[in-house]
Amino acid sequence: MSIQSSVEVQTEWGIVSARQAGRNLAKEIGFGGVDQARITTAISELARNIYLYAEKGEIVIEAVEETRGAQKKKGIKITAKDRGPGIKNIREVMEDGYTTSGGLGAGLPGVRRLMDDFDVDSVMEEGTTITAIKWLR
Repeated sequence: MSIQSSVEVQTEWGIVSARQAGRNLAKEIGFGGVDQARITTAISELARNIYLYAEKGEIVIEAVEETRGAQKKKGIKITAKDRGPGIKNIREVMEDGYTTSGGLGAGLPGVRRLMDDFDVDSVMEEGTTITAIKWLR
């Protein structure tokens, strides 16, 4: 399964485009409405972070499969990449309520809760890559 799309995020329209691409692919993979909403919310948070903190980057959305023994799982993988300032203290950013933008502070902890797999890789002055996967149940 190699369905993939990449959306540049430099404006608010990039956030909207990434959300729509994610919803479309989630629907195509077979996710129901509730999980489609979870996925688009996660994409929205990740794209918004790129827009607010890195100014530009990209959201890559792809269908993924994993085989464990006789079981085959399908899912959607969201990768948010930027060349921004990086995240100084990942542990602090992952705490509920932490915010630097005056928002609700639900950002990355919220994405982690909405998705099944979640990983942050950030290097100061080089950028951040966040990977999140939602598996079809």
